[in-house]
Amino acid sequence: MEAMWNQLGPGLWPAFWLTIQLTFYSAVGAMIVGSILTAMRVSPVAMLRGMATAYISTVRNTPLTLVILFCSFGLYQNLGLALASRESSSFLVDNNFRLAILGFVIYTSAFVAESLRSGINTVDFGQAEAARSLGLSFRNIFSIIVFPQAIRAAIVPLGNTLIALTKNTTIASVIGVAEASLLMKSVIEMHANQLFVIFGVFVVGFMILTLPMGLCLGKLSDRLAVKK
Repeated sequence: MEAMWNQLGPGLWPAFWLTIQLTFYSAVGAMIVGSILTAMRVSPVAMLRGMATAYISTVRNTPLTLVILFCSFGLYQNLGLALASRESSSFLVDNNFRLAILGFVIYTSAFVAESLRSGINTVDFGQAEAARSLGLSFRNIFSIIVFPQAIRAAIVPLGNTLIALTKNTTIASVIGVAEASLLMKSVIEMHANQLFVIFGVFVVGFMILTLPMGLCLGKLSDRLAVKK
């Protein structure tokens, strides 16, 4: 037991800190891309609607592992896309970290877009019609009237997407990103007889990350709910 903690203890916080960073940067990127996809999805331009629909349908039905592997093997190893300086001593670590974020953004943005679209469906259509009759452009109607209300209505599904993203960061270990699950695998390899203890530690770690998210977002949803 002592040997296990000597290996697990020093790496526990850095591993979960990397998980937090993956979650944060991926969530910000997914929110930006997802918002753009949502605008395209409800755009009056048929081609934009078709592009957004095709992207969302394709990504949502593709396993996340394949998306992450595509970013690593397809974009980096085959196409030479590097997201870090090749002269840096930490190039491989930084590049894999950023490729993982790219993969999470590509994947999660599709679910963000669907969550926001569900929020748009709660907005009274008459508001958009009234704004259009006043001569407002689609851009103004979407950004000023529809989108702010859609976010308020979509807080709960967006929160569920954020929690799912936090748990999905474990997939980054397949390309060598040293987040929590990679540490768990390495500890298990050395201390297989302590399997349940190790699992328990990481389950508690992820619960500490995800439970406060759910509670805070639930309260935020109640506070910002659109009054009917």
